Amino acid sequence: MNLKPLIAVGMGTMLIAGCSNLPTKQDKVQATTKVEPIVFTEPAITAPFYALNPHDYTQPPEFEVNLLNAANAPVTKLQVNSDPSNPNSEKVILDKNRFIIPLTDSKDKALKFAVLAQDNELDVTEIDDFFNLLEGKARHYPVRFTSTRERDGYTDRLKTIINTLDPLALKSNASYDVLMRAAKASSMARNLDMGEIYGPKALSYAKRLLAMKPKDPTINFWLGFGLSEGGAFKEAMPYLQNAIDAGVQEAYLSMANNYIYMEQKKNAITTLKNYKVKYPSEAQVADQLIAEMDSGKRYNVWQIMK
Repeated sequence: MNLKPLIAVGMGTMLIAGCSNLPTKQDKVQATTKVEPIVFTEPAITAPFYALNPHDYTQPPEFEVNLLNAANAPVTKLQVNSDPSNPNSEKVILDKNRFIIPLTDSKDKALKFAVLAQDNELDVTEIDDFFNLLEGKARHYPVRFTSTRERDGYTDRLKTIINTLDPLALKSNASYDVLMRAAKASSMARNLDMGEIYGPKALSYAKRLLAMKPKDPTINFWLGFGLSEGGAFKEAMPYLQNAIDAGVQEAYLSMANNYIYMEQKKNAITTLKNYKVKYPSEAQVADQLIAEMDSGKRYNVWQIMK
């Protein structure tokens, strides 16, 4: 076999390839043109559907109040390693207060402000920030998101938080602060259809909280509407009533929603009329709900009418 023609062809191909890669005049011009970097920005947070402060719609949510209190509280600066596992890592100064809760042996709210959580404590700054946003979209069922992508993002973040809170909440002496956050997390996971385990789990946490503080308005509210939206309508009644008596504004709407599910339209309308008297600024909302119930169009207080 004569290899010379093959070698010649190979050399020719290499030469053509090499020539084809020589820079052209256009390439030189493009090379001198400044390439702008691609900047990725987070999408804007969409507006909440549910009021951020269910206790009083006219007041800021608890998270924002805590942010202000943290900023106003004295700060004890602390120098720490940027990598706690590496004693030789760069030193950083912590100079902003965070939200710190006890993990165990506390039967009441015990949130404090400090730059770093110590032993038997947990930094919940990011958790509380996330819950503040998520409650506005998933406190009740059905949840409200503008897109599947947005919902998936919230769901993934909630899974991570549940994986942090659940092991702490399962301890027999878990603190009020841990159990409250774990109860809220599981309740909203149920609303997000993340699994059948979350409804019973939220209920178990709420009942442990109730044993600590039977008259706590927040516990009664979350337990009440959680039972109602889970189908335990009669069981929900006393807890929702306790929340109403304690001045939780949204408990009226949850109670009306409970009556709707029980097919007790008259009681639902009476509750909304009482709501209108107690909160005159909500008169238009109450009247609209009553009119839609009378016409048979509304089957859920949180339903969006088309």
